[in-house]
Amino acid sequence: MYPAIFAKNMRVPAAWFFPLLLLALCGACSEHNASSPQSSVVISRPAHQQPDSAAAPSSKPRVVPEPTAEQDVATFLAGMPVRTQSDLHQLTTQPEWQAFATDADKSWDNYHQTRTTKIQQWAATELDSVRRTSSTVFYPFSGPDLLNVVTLFPASQTYVLVGLEPVGTVPQRSTLENPALFPAVKASLWSILNFSFFRTNDMAVDLKSVELDGALPLLMLFAARTDQQITAVNYVQLDAAGQLTPVDTAVIRKPDPRVIPGVELKLADKNGQGKTVYYFSADLSDWKLGITKEAVLRYVRTLGPLTTYVKSATYLMHKVYFSKVRHLILENSRYVLQDDSGIALKYFRPDKWRFTYYGTYRRPINLFAKYYQPVLTEAYQDSVHKPQPLPFGTGYNWRQNNSNLHLARRRTAPAS
Repeated sequence: MYPAIFAKNMRVPAAWFFPLLLLALCGACSEHNASSPQSSVVISRPAHQQPDSAAAPSSKPRVVPEPTAEQDVATFLAGMPVRTQSDLHQLTTQPEWQAFATDADKSWDNYHQTRTTKIQQWAATELDSVRRTSSTVFYPFSGPDLLNVVTLFPASQTYVLVGLEPVGTVPQRSTLENPALFPAVKASLWSILNFSFFRTNDMAVDLKSVELDGALPLLMLFAARTDQQITAVNYVQLDAAGQLTPVDTAVIRKPDPRVIPGVELKLADKNGQGKTVYYFSADLSDWKLGITKEAVLRYVRTLGPLTTYVKSATYLMHKVYFSKVRHLILENSRYVLQDDSGIALKYFRPDKWRFTYYGTYRRPINLFAKYYQPVLTEAYQDSVHKPQPLPFGTGYNWRQNNSNLHLARRRTAPAS
């Protein structure tokens, strides 16, 4: 998702791995609709202007969104049925797509049985009160992992994801007609469906081979597979002041290094409730934030109190030169849900935060052994406040009985 582990402090594209290299090579987790001119895009209001009741049910009748070409592309990439009125429907009659769709359904059925159901049941209980005040979820070092954050926080209104992967564009028909697309998509999803996180080097190889040029195609695929309807895709950027403005595909494909390129996905869930997903391609190290005038952090600060989610983040915020994003999270979050690769416990002041621990903590995998936290071992061995069960695997220690999550709840109101 975020940087690949061989150059985890530099700007490196994303990748996946193969099973024989799992322990040695695990990685970080980490065209606009042609009928809609980019100049007419209206950027939605930031989350702090929305009602802060993410989990409150709506009394309004369900509104079925109008079909969009972007949704057709998303369902096609996901191996799901495409509406008969779509220009892509004919492509789904091809044997290659049908074989891909059959295999995709099997993979996703297995994923839902072994992971989604368990995550949903756990989160419905353990995150119930958190969800009620989580209208905006910030997911740094995410890559295109819309899958996990939507599963954990399905009622949130706004999701802000940040990764090193380029934004990418909506795949063109020539790409969708390429038979090489299907094995590339399958390979790119293999690790997240089996181990909960991306490895990013292989993703660049797999997807560029079929002209899938960034995170957006996978964001669209995950939206489809989590029962979201895509109602619009808008390309955006953040200027040095952190202001969100519309741009065209030329800017997205070759962005100015002083600005932050991004994409806005407008979604409607199965109940007809609207959501907005932002993905920004940005390096969150202190020195890179200096070049971009901290545009991402400036923008996130406008969103009001956050719930922050961090997983498989290469232990970057343990380092002194990721202090700015760490400070933002600690100052602006009501809740932080993370595994041990997120913010080291030493940075959480006990007078400001209280923790609930889930799962098991032993040691990081060998590749990240130097980030072992003795204080975390002590917390997990507390006989008075025992860790709670975690019924699914997550992060680098991806097996269920080896994984951990920590929920930090703020004792005092965060910065607004």
